[in-house]
Amino acid sequence: MSQDLSRRKMVAALGIGAVGAVAGCIGAPVNAETPPPEDPNEEVVPELDPVRDVHVDRIAADPTDVPAPVNWDEPREHDVTLRTKELVAEVEPGVTFKYMTFEGQVPGPMIRVRRGDTVNLRFEVPADDNSDIHNVDFHAVYGPGGGAVDTTLVPGDDAAELSFRAEFPGLFTYHCAVPAMDHHVSSGMFGAILVEPEAGLPAVDRELYLGQHELYTKGDLGEKGHHAFDHGAMLAEDPTYVVFNGEHHGFTEDRLGPIGAEVGETVRVFFVNGGPNQSSSWHPIGNVWSRLYRDGDLVSPPARYVETTPVAPGTATVG
Repeated sequence: MSQDLSRRKMVAALGIGAVGAVAGCIGAPVNAETPPPEDPNEEVVPELDPVRDVHVDRIAADPTDVPAPVNWDEPREHDVTLRTKELVAEVEPGVTFKYMTFEGQVPGPMIRVRRGDTVNLRFEVPADDNSDIHNVDFHAVYGPGGGAVDTTLVPGDDAAELSFRAEFPGLFTYHCAVPAMDHHVSSGMFGAILVEPEAGLPAVDRELYLGQHELYTKGDLGEKGHHAFDHGAMLAEDPTYVVFNGEHHGFTEDRLGPIGAEVGETVRVFFVNGGPNQSSSWHPIGNVWSRLYRDGDLVSPPARYVETTPVAPGTATVG
């Protein structure tokens, strides 16, 4: 509380008689300060709403939940269903946020096929789980909006169904691409589809799946309460949080726990940057990427022993 504000409250508490007595007996102080006028344009920052009840205990996708490698050598068909879900979950303890997701997780489920395979996609926007329009744009699909045109649904619409043949080998992003795309992507609506080359990928001991994105909220970092989405902060590219798999410090002892591997194992990481604004300087601390498939390019020879690689928003990379 400011000194001037405290003085005004004290005078008000003394009352008129007390003020007169002070003036008549000891006189007004020589160095009396005039309180500054209140600024009618001063912005008042509202308090956050209370923490909301969460719909799920964990919004982060399990980084070890990776589809098995391709072990077939002829084109196949894959039936894939993607459902959108808007869910309240914790960014960190005491901080809630309304996420928009594919299948209730961030990033959305990883899809794995072989070049030449056909994907039969069923896309659903259930009325019980959504209040906004949604669709999905696959960067691995050659066609109008990567499928976004044909999958744009209002909550409760009949499911959209489409088929596409995976012609481009690589790791690619998929995301919601409605007109408010950046809001939806920032809220968690992105994932990755892996199209393996015909010859497949070299065998490794473990594979992991991670996604980075930004959360733009009306609260400060760590401020307790429910954080509403902040369009102004998104336009200013001023995120409150930059997170892996949707949660702040998610893979620590106090949260979901560290991601483990044994000494001597080979580990492949599939990484997608949903953005929508910030690039990632992707660096394994205490190590290097012994083989790096920049921008998800699985056809060119991989770069070797790379310490850090930039991953732009809307881009996937394999290390």
